[in-house]
Amino acid sequence: MNKATVLFLLAFICVFNLKAQIPPGYYNGTEGLYGEELKAVLHNIIDGHDEPTYNELRDYILPESDEDPQNSNNVILLYTGRSQAKSTFGGGVNDWNREHVWAKSHGDFGNDPPCGTDAHMIRPTDASVNSDRGNKDFDEGGQQHSEATGCYYTTYTWEPRDAVKGDVARMILYMDVRYEGDNGELDLTAVDAVNTSPAPEHGRLSTLLDWHEQDPPDAFEINRNNVVFSYQDNRNPFVDHPEFVYAIWEGSAGINEAGTKLDAGFYPNPVVNTLYVNLNTPSAAAQLMIYNSTGNRVVTDIIESGSTTIDCSMLPAGLYILRLTDEQSGSSYVSSFMKMN
Repeated sequence: MNKATVLFLLAFICVFNLKAQIPPGYYNGTEGLYGEELKAVLHNIIDGHDEPTYNELRDYILPESDEDPQNSNNVILLYTGRSQAKSTFGGGVNDWNREHVWAKSHGDFGNDPPCGTDAHMIRPTDASVNSDRGNKDFDEGGQQHSEATGCYYTTYTWEPRDAVKGDVARMILYMDVRYEGDNGELDLTAVDAVNTSPAPEHGRLSTLLDWHEQDPPDAFEINRNNVVFSYQDNRNPFVDHPEFVYAIWEGSAGINEAGTKLDAGFYPNPVVNTLYVNLNTPSAAAQLMIYNSTGNRVVTDIIESGSTTIDCSMLPAGLYILRLTDEQSGSSYVSSFMKMN
């Protein structure tokens, strides 16, 4: 695990007080899962949400979810980053309107619930910029937009400004997991391609995964997740748990190239003094590494099969990443824990 990845996994600790609004037990059943198994469990957790109307997005939800933290009369526009009066909703070139980040032509769902009114992927944008983005897939490169500086575009692709690249990625990945074709709904899929409309697909997956790592959730995005949850009664799991993206799409969270993961676990979480680590593979040994919130390794050890105690009493309070690696097989286990005083 390189330092950039560790820092990414730990980035959300700076707003842990906001994350604490996740209902207790909301993600029960996800422990130790990877790939399609984790995706299926997350789908069941976030499926069947309350469905707002398209007008409720305009009148209530977006003015609250995207409110400028520095000016309660304004919203922050997704692609320009401009703070704009909530009262200026409309179709004029400098008004704001509702942008479907998963473009509605990618599946042809229009403005109808559930897809077309899902607040987790609908954001305020400048009306003319929204029109220029159109139904383009997401990827890097092209010509810089004259109004949304920092955004670039080609015939088939749109690159948002750096500050919201991760936001865009997590919205697209949320839609992939939320809409799986059951209950008469569309089956939406993030794919590694562009020019995908009108298929119920959106790309480019490899670029989105890069953006997810480059731009981890910040306080604005985490607060937005909480606000949308208050209306829809479901959450974007990739804002709450950025590591889920690795576990589903990249396999880096505990799976080796052969597709196997190390059978391990630990308790308690949070920990005060002693962490108990269980390595459940007979006749195995693994390297144990713990990283702090700056991405520095603070504990290194070799543990044998069975239960091992790790002294955490000297660690400062905060979030830590635990990684176990069986150097012989290449399989590994990655998770996070909180250290309390």
